[in-house]
Amino acid sequence: MEVAPGSGNIQTKMKFGDCQLHLEFSAPDVVESQGQGRGNSGVFFQNRYELQILDSYNNRTYRNGQAGSVYKDHAPLVNAMKGPLEWNTYDVIYRAPRFKADGSLDSPATITVLHNGVLIQNNVTINGLTLYIGLHHYGEAHGDDVISLQDHGNKTQFRNIWIRKL
Repeated sequence: MEVAPGSGNIQTKMKFGDCQLHLEFSAPDVVESQGQGRGNSGVFFQNRYELQILDSYNNRTYRNGQAGSVYKDHAPLVNAMKGPLEWNTYDVIYRAPRFKADGSLDSPATITVLHNGVLIQNNVTINGLTLYIGLHHYGEAHGDDVISLQDHGNKTQFRNIWIRKL
């Protein structure tokens, strides 16, 4: 499937917390931009915490905004992006945050990511909601929620997606 720019995010019907995700993605077939304008999308766990999708092949951008980053939180350990017209894979183990009965954070979310078979996030702590501006924080307590693929105005392509609850 391909994101139709301006059509909105694609999301699961089921809600997930702890999960294992496999996802294959490809940037638009024609390279037309640079930086954050090139194949930009993202996987949002619990509809809140973003693993960045971006065409980072020979494409400079800020460290924690490139492919495989926990957006604006953790840069990947290495850029494992394949070249244009090639498919990339993410294999992810995600552990949802836990909240106490009073709504305060008990333990933060964590994520491990292999990008094209290369470890790029090793059980890193997610510091809170994905925010474009401002410091990350957890906000209100929440439970399981949808997994969504971001419509960021680019014709990013997806295939062979599977997810299972852990």
